[in-house]
Amino acid sequence: MLMSVRRMAPLSMIFLLMIHGVSSGDWGVSYSPSHICALKDSTVIMSCTYTYPTGYEIEKVFWTKTKDKKEHEEFPDLSNDTEYSQRLQYLGDNQQNCTVKLSHVTLKDSHMYYFRFITNKPYGKWIGKLGVTLTVTDLQVESPERVTEGDSVNLRCKSSCALTDRATFIWYRNSQPLTERRDRNNELLLQSVRREDSGRYSCAVDGHTHISPAVYLNVM
Repeated sequence: MLMSVRRMAPLSMIFLLMIHGVSSGDWGVSYSPSHICALKDSTVIMSCTYTYPTGYEIEKVFWTKTKDKKEHEEFPDLSNDTEYSQRLQYLGDNQQNCTVKLSHVTLKDSHMYYFRFITNKPYGKWIGKLGVTLTVTDLQVESPERVTEGDSVNLRCKSSCALTDRATFIWYRNSQPLTERRDRNNELLLQSVRREDSGRYSCAVDGHTHISPAVYLNVM
């Protein structure tokens, strides 16, 4: 008789666990991609999906940029933040999709972002703590200060990170587009430069409004 009680105890414990809780594997948030490099003043889409146990209903969903809080506080909702409220648009739903759009990103927006959802049951809350890392970059032209006629010159359109979206670069001289210079290479090669090639060079990415500060190329 004693042996049968010992065998039953673990099964009872498992049954109680099934009643009072669920596996953490039933809860989750997935971000794709988890790292985004975006150009200043562009629009960013942070794609996201989430899961929760059957029988729960979603009552609130939001994005935040902190994963730490005091025990009896809630994470701050970015849609209530004046720096984000006019630029943040939730594209998801109250079922599985938690995608969000952030417009007119600035360098200050470089941060890690997290999705939070709250259900209708006590302790039925979850935050995707892996998060999405957003890095916002501007463009800078890298150029030699002085070159001599006949030299070959290589100008580079630099960013602080590799842009997530494939980019077609555009070059300008004295604010006028060099229409023949539209490609996926972030370098501008000037062969056998002449005095007429002197000027202020800047770069941009096709489809975006941000243009780099101009750099003066002096051909001697």
